[in-house]
Amino acid sequence: MKALKLRFCLALIPILFSGQFAIGQQTFYDLEQIQKIEIFFSQSNWDYQMDTAKYGHESYLMAEWVKVNGIAYDSAGVKYKGSSSYDSTYLKNPLHISLDEFKDQAYQGISSIKLANCFSDPSMIREVLGYQVLKNYMDCSRSNFAQVYINGSYIGLYSNDESVNKTFCSNHFNSSLNTFIKCNPAAPGPFSKSNFKYISADSSAYSNLYEIQSDFGWNELVSVCNTITNDPANLAGTIDVDRAIWMIAFNNILVNLDSYSGWFSQNHYLYKDNTGHFNPIVWDLNMAFGGFPFAGSSGGGSGSLNVTNMQQMTPLLHATDSDWPLIKNILANPVYKKMYIAHLRTITNENFASDSYKTTAQQLQVMIDTAVQSDENKFYSYDQFVNGMTGNVTIGNYVVPGIATLMDERVAYLLATPEFSAVPPAILSVTPGVPNPAFNTELTITAKIILANQDAVFLGYRNDKAQKFEKIPMYDDGAHNDTLANDNIFGASFTMSSLQAEYYIYAENDDAAAFSPERAEHEFYTITATLSIAEPGQVVINEFLAKNNNDTINEFGSHEDWIEFYNTTQNPVNLFGLYLTDDLGNPTKFAFTENTIIQPNGFLIVWADEEDNTDTIYHCNFKLSANGEVLMLSDGAGLVFDSLTFGAQTADISVGRCPDGTGAFNPLPATSFNDFNCSTGISSPAKPTNSFSIFPNPANTFFRILNENEAGISSFQIINTLGQNLVEGSVESEALIDVSRWPAGIYFIRLNRCEVKKMIIRH
Repeated sequence: MKALKLRFCLALIPILFSGQFAIGQQTFYDLEQIQKIEIFFSQSNWDYQMDTAKYGHESYLMAEWVKVNGIAYDSAGVKYKGSSSYDSTYLKNPLHISLDEFKDQAYQGISSIKLANCFSDPSMIREVLGYQVLKNYMDCSRSNFAQVYINGSYIGLYSNDESVNKTFCSNHFNSSLNTFIKCNPAAPGPFSKSNFKYISADSSAYSNLYEIQSDFGWNELVSVCNTITNDPANLAGTIDVDRAIWMIAFNNILVNLDSYSGWFSQNHYLYKDNTGHFNPIVWDLNMAFGGFPFAGSSGGGSGSLNVTNMQQMTPLLHATDSDWPLIKNILANPVYKKMYIAHLRTITNENFASDSYKTTAQQLQVMIDTAVQSDENKFYSYDQFVNGMTGNVTIGNYVVPGIATLMDERVAYLLATPEFSAVPPAILSVTPGVPNPAFNTELTITAKIILANQDAVFLGYRNDKAQKFEKIPMYDDGAHNDTLANDNIFGASFTMSSLQAEYYIYAENDDAAAFSPERAEHEFYTITATLSIAEPGQVVINEFLAKNNNDTINEFGSHEDWIEFYNTTQNPVNLFGLYLTDDLGNPTKFAFTENTIIQPNGFLIVWADEEDNTDTIYHCNFKLSANGEVLMLSDGAGLVFDSLTFGAQTADISVGRCPDGTGAFNPLPATSFNDFNCSTGISSPAKPTNSFSIFPNPANTFFRILNENEAGISSFQIINTLGQNLVEGSVESEALIDVSRWPAGIYFIRLNRCEVKKMIIRH
């Protein structure tokens, strides 16, 4: 999602270890760069082996190496993918490269590479162009082009599409461990659709229509289908309705029928976020813009369309058809239907009525022209590529229209329909009562709106981007900080209970609806509260472990990655209002909660394991990549507190600063979880070793501290993972500590404020 007022700038980010990419270097999904991918198989019959695997279990063939933009990765997995776009007789089949299939490795943090072969697309730009439109309205894959070589031979130009996988879900939905469903029938057909139609309570009835990508989810899928089909009144409690509306609107405008909206109802995903809502995700756009002219019809019919039919395809496609229950029940709801038409209008006006898509298409065609000319395995002639915007091409028993030939007439048709002719409300201005409200105070949003029904104006707001928007009514009655009654100024208020709130306006009349911003809920307005938070330099990233095989365990008993923060000051520091991310394009990925305190010269551990925070232990919503990535601590609005880029990591070897808080990052001789990283240095007292021992460890009901310090009586502290002192005392020879009522987890025993040992409690 994108905030309209989001400011963000990059600090200079130090690079750890040579050979890794730097900020500013070509990125793998850069639209302005054609990627180069080279594959080398030592097997002389590699094509036969991959065909055999495709017809079998679709296993990967090990390539001796794969080079991505000149960087080599040995022992990578490669296989053919696709359904209609694959054929054993093709020299240019779609590919799935798994860099980490046999070895832990990735390119710029990306290990799964999906390459589509421009099948059924004379223009060769449909997929990339389609994603360029879609990204403005919902979370979707990044896409560009790649030239592929196998054993030194140029295979051809492909579209390079970001894989919809757990990493994608983590980046867009702040988690990856929830139910994740691929909606592609095993054998797509008139009666084999991934259409969310309820079949029965037996989950086995769905097994050939969907693929569960998570460790569980079949029962939840049945429940989702039951709600969509039989309980549409509760649709908003099950699925992200706004994303579903954007998906259906996109498919309709672009005549993208190899999708949920078409004959086979395929090529989409569902992911359940932490709010319990399922989010639709679009996939596979190589047949967008009329490349698959089968809309489907009730009773399993193909709904075959000629070019004129596609140009004049109704915006209410499948509005009454039970084989498309999501479309049927959204369009049966008067409010959802108005939202749908508003989204249709936005996509049409921004991209097609304005002709802006033609500029993008021309730029794409110019960029790939040479690569297309030299592609001897392309499915269409070079002339057909050059004329791809205007020339119709017969493919089998149907015609694929030129992109502009389709869209010019389609826009003219849509603008003349009753749905588009209805006049929506006009949202003329949106104004917060205070530009920077104080934290935990009430904020009023006003909007000047004309042609809206008095009881049909709403403010959608949220105080956390991981939440769904809450909708509250706006009033023009003079009693809601909206100036005078009936003056077309509407007002509503909510509490600024976070550092940054996000909001939008929705208004409707009897005939139509409008959003502000028009791309809501994907885009929204933001406002930032005034709040005393940590200042730059007061808290830094101090140490991290990105490949925890046998090191420290979290409170669930799992070896998980972790990040350590250090308070460089003599005072407690509150991290509330700061954000941690491993994606510079999403600076607010993980938000520190209220009263996240680091004690003076103390430490705070955040587990990078995608678990939920507990009362005393912090967990962020992403994992670290052992292949290297970026970490950044910022205020989310452009002020970077600390950042680093690290390369490939070694198991159980942490990287940290020495001296703590100020030194350069280097691999440490031993992990120093929640402790000073080096024996001496700034803010790091000397640490004697082996001056005490603890047993049993792990402990259940009690443990003993044995003082082996020749200096005699020693002081000790017992500290939790937040750096909080739980017990202080002294020990001459032995101390017995009762922990029978302590929460299970990790604790630290510090002797004489120097040496620290880790102790684990299990019950």
